[in-house]
Amino acid sequence: MQLLDGKALSETIKNELKNESDALRQKGVIPCLAVILVGDDPASQTYVNSKEKSAHTSGIASIVKRLPAHTSETELLNLIDALNNDTSVDGILVQLPVPKHIDSAKIIEAIDPKKDVDGFHPFNVGRLMAGLDGFVPCTPFGVMKLLEAYNINVRGMDACVVGASNIVGKPMMNLLLNASATVEICRSSTKNLKEHTLRADLIVVGVGKINLLTADMVKEGAIVIDVGINRNAEGKIVGDVDFANVAPKCSYITPVPGGVGPMTIAMLLANTVKSAKQRVL
Repeated sequence: MQLLDGKALSETIKNELKNESDALRQKGVIPCLAVILVGDDPASQTYVNSKEKSAHTSGIASIVKRLPAHTSETELLNLIDALNNDTSVDGILVQLPVPKHIDSAKIIEAIDPKKDVDGFHPFNVGRLMAGLDGFVPCTPFGVMKLLEAYNINVRGMDACVVGASNIVGKPMMNLLLNASATVEICRSSTKNLKEHTLRADLIVVGVGKINLLTADMVKEGAIVIDVGINRNAEGKIVGDVDFANVAPKCSYITPVPGGVGPMTIAMLLANTVKSAKQRVL
């Protein structure tokens, strides 16, 4: 069993992005990421602070707009419009979830697809599905980069994606299909989930349920990617996989924390630098 170390790889990627950012600065372009946080959700604040710190490490300027929870949908849309028209801003990210009185789908669609570094805009979703270049959602993008770094070629593999969210599951399915894997997508409520996961050479699970994937659901030598982030009864961060019992059966597995999480932020920064490069073309 070998751990897929996302923390180490993300540091390598951020160092490479720093070099790219420095080269862009010499051409008069400063890569810039704008993050909007509405409300005071503690987890969201932690994520935003981490993104801001990582952007600085990678030579990327960051603008953080912290708005009160009572901010209206119109006010948020007006801010997005202003950032869309700001030629110094390369990437726009609205930290989800937003307060319930705001339509998140409308907010995502308001972002200029050319600045949609989260990869959630329907324009970029469509390009991913069609196998065309665009911005890819950061978590599944990070999973593919992690597999690539360890020379894991998914071509011809039977892959099972557990979780069908727009943020992870669906784009993960499309990326694996585009890489010539045979893909099955399931949910935590799928009947006889074990039958599906046992057939898989590669399992990607991102549901948000502690110990959803257990040792009896994984065949010997499988590759397991744990995208889940949960807190157990002791307050410790854990994934969706019963790591202690599943890991011995795997050829490769991601830890939580230190696996996919750091890669998500690294890919957000990579998308921002990619957007900045469009300014010098």
